[in-house]
Amino acid sequence: MRFAMIERGEGAVPAVAMPGGGYLDLPASGLPWRDIEGIIEAGDEGLEAAREAVKRAQGPVSAGSGGGAAEAQGPVIRDAKLLCPLSRPEKILCIGKNYSDHCRELGSPLPDRPVLFAKYRNTLSGPGGEVELPAVSGMIDFEAELAVVIGRRCKQVTPEGALRGIFGYACANDLTMRDAQTADGQWTRAKSPDGFCPLGPWIVTADEIPYSGSTPDLGIRLLLNGEVMQDSRTSRMVFGVAELVSFLSQTMTLEPGDLLLTGTPPGVGMGRKPPVYLRSGDRTVVEIERVGSLETRMR
Repeated sequence: MRFAMIERGEGAVPAVAMPGGGYLDLPASGLPWRDIEGIIEAGDEGLEAAREAVKRAQGPVSAGSGGGAAEAQGPVIRDAKLLCPLSRPEKILCIGKNYSDHCRELGSPLPDRPVLFAKYRNTLSGPGGEVELPAVSGMIDFEAELAVVIGRRCKQVTPEGALRGIFGYACANDLTMRDAQTADGQWTRAKSPDGFCPLGPWIVTADEIPYSGSTPDLGIRLLLNGEVMQDSRTSRMVFGVAELVSFLSQTMTLEPGDLLLTGTPPGVGMGRKPPVYLRSGDRTVVEIERVGSLETRMR
């Protein structure tokens, strides 16, 4: 399933993408949760309730369809505006230097353990949105990333147990002020301006994503104004998704709804000669196979 937050009236509601198109408004379908975090926190009950709502909305197969797709009925929104799928993660954890060829382009040795930093809720922005570039920086970079959404409490789990704790996946763009990153000697200010974590366009549940060993094997790329800048596969991570979740859970409890950005492949602006940094009017698109496409405009 693909869970999205959609604009409805003056607010936002959780929805599921329908097989035949459009989005099913889950509260209007009788579900009690007002955001995707609520569905995640409900565990198996939340997922099963959403599945049943989709079945009810599809209704009986229409006559003459030959047993094909069911006719969508009920509160299905055809032209929904998608919003950021998460609004209240307790933690936004991020991994640096997690693709070997990205380390090479930065002239950095491969890490012997995951390089961890954090973002905050103020950085979240949604699909198709605009991000205001801080005037204090002239070196703002793009980073396509596979985002992992935690579905169950994970405390000191094994890599095998970590996979059972994942709710789903989304596209993310880890925007970074490179000048602040260099000047500060640590990454908090560089990574945390408002809107610097575009996320979306939805969350694809883990059962729809195939694994290769400890991590999905998915094409991941970023386009800047239509030009491909990053193009790799998530299987090229130094530390796979299962390893990352297990590693983090040894010292901090991961809660349902927590967000993990798993690192970026090569092709970032800082690694280019000459460097390429974002300017007002630029458009980035993060594309991840089986997950979706996330567009962001800069101003």
